[in-house]
Amino acid sequence: MTVTHMSEYYSSLRRDYSRDRDAALDERALDPDPARQFRLWLDEAIAAGLELPNAMALATVTEQGRPAARYVLLKEVDADGFVFFTHTSSDKGRQLARNAFAALAFYWPPLHRQARIEGAVAPVTAAEADAYFATRPYGSRLAAHAAPQSAAIPGRAWLEARMRESRQRYPDESRVPRPDTWGGYRVRPDKIEFWQGREDRLHDRVVYTRRRRDWRRQRLAP
Repeated sequence: MTVTHMSEYYSSLRRDYSRDRDAALDERALDPDPARQFRLWLDEAIAAGLELPNAMALATVTEQGRPAARYVLLKEVDADGFVFFTHTSSDKGRQLARNAFAALAFYWPPLHRQARIEGAVAPVTAAEADAYFATRPYGSRLAAHAAPQSAAIPGRAWLEARMRESRQRYPDESRVPRPDTWGGYRVRPDKIEFWQGREDRLHDRVVYTRRRRDWRRQRLAP
């Protein structure tokens, strides 16, 4: 396929939302609490059998002011925010240490829905990080010790050797400590948007913005 034909192919990739004419998103019918509304949508994505419905794009800002995005997994959501876990010494961990704000984006294609979250970020407590780390599979806990996330390494063989060392150091699956450089973050939202695909690209968009202790709902143009 030539470059021109590839460009034409890419530009032809689009989704017809005509079958979604009944998938209305009425701001008056949404839960006043966006966290509860989000959990409703996430539960529906889980019920639909979507693979990794808790996968979310996490956007941070580099020291140079450039956006940086990657996918992580949501592990908890409540009135206090959206929680994920990672290495605090990773690129995203260092970026959040300098600029403690982030944006999240979820996309559930079969349901033609998106959710976007923006807000300040704070580390979870050590007790919270310990509790979640203990639930991870044995290999994942070993890998947290073996892999210095985001650091340049000599090669795959070096990484596998580090993994073997971790397995020898912690042969008891119940006694793998959480590394000091591994923890969690909570995004405390001040803005949450829900997007529903609709016919003729007249998509429904409803945004919640925080006003002190309550939330304001508004409809946005698609």
